[in-house]
Amino acid sequence: MNARQQAFAWLLGFVVFLALVFVLGDVLLPFVTGMAIAYFLDPACDKLEEWGCSRTVATSLITFVFFAILVAVLMLLIPLISAQLIQFAERVPGYFTALREKIVLLMSLVESRLAEEQVRQLEELFATASKTALSYTAGFANHVISGLGTLLSLLSLAIITPVVTFYLLRDWDRIVGKVDSWLPRDRVEMIREQVGLIDETLAGFARGQAMVCVLLGVFYAIGLSLVGLDFGMIVGFVTGLISFVPYFGMLFGFVAGMGIAIAQFGDLVPIAMVAAVFGAGQVLEGNFLTPKLVGYRVGLHAVWIIFALLAGGSLFGFVGVMLAVPVMAVIGVLARFVLGHYLDSPMYRSKMVLPDESKTEGEG
Repeated sequence: MNARQQAFAWLLGFVVFLALVFVLGDVLLPFVTGMAIAYFLDPACDKLEEWGCSRTVATSLITFVFFAILVAVLMLLIPLISAQLIQFAERVPGYFTALREKIVLLMSLVESRLAEEQVRQLEELFATASKTALSYTAGFANHVISGLGTLLSLLSLAIITPVVTFYLLRDWDRIVGKVDSWLPRDRVEMIREQVGLIDETLAGFARGQAMVCVLLGVFYAIGLSLVGLDFGMIVGFVTGLISFVPYFGMLFGFVAGMGIAIAQFGDLVPIAMVAAVFGAGQVLEGNFLTPKLVGYRVGLHAVWIIFALLAGGSLFGFVGVMLAVPVMAVIGVLARFVLGHYLDSPMYRSKMVLPDESKTEGEG
């Protein structure tokens, strides 16, 4: 099999993979989740093996501890969050009324300084932008949440995911070895090197960014609650969790937090304190958490991550969101590999000779 045939085979496999994700998105959700958890827990399992534990014992212990901690955290947070959600639903009409009154006051001040035609154009522009943003956000959220919308999906996620996690984590090294034995022998070292780079990228971004999200969620929840913001815990945790999407988490949290603060407080000081919490969170994330836990050399630019998450969520739902970063990591590593070969090739190094120059050299 020559290089062109191998490239066609890999491309065909990628297309089949996308087709399966599109058709079996809801069915694949617990399996993809279990695979992701097993990938995160594999280093800990390897460490226990180095300390003398068998693979089965290490897998059983780590899987039990992980899901026990997860269940304990959910049992602790769900009552608090559900109570705040009920209160939030009761107070939403009051918040909208207060915001509308303040917006009307602001618009009256603006109208006093602008011509009637300018005011009308401004209102039309604001209405159009609001409808567009709301429709796009609702459509994207509907695609993403569609994989978790039914009771069957939730039950399968809760029951099947721990089982899939256990078996994948137990047999992880065996699966990797089997896949390695299928690689073309003449290019096995090159493929192993690229897979190692992909693993390094995923480990640097996914594991590090998960820690960043958790720490930011705790920071925002505590900070907003101390400031006295209503539902600060919910806003803080949600802001931290969706910080996996660069800039979107902070933007969502800032808009939601400031909206509640403006409706709740009549004084500028607590509103400024809410803004200061988000500012401090950005300083903490940009200068300490991200450099220490993620680093700058993972090779995934924020713009590409945002594009991958939005595209994956729109096309394949929640499963697409989970697979977006790994797929983007693979594409990024392969793109750098192709670029590196191009920069080392004669095509890049050769000097292009223009027709006039070659004619002049021939005459000389």
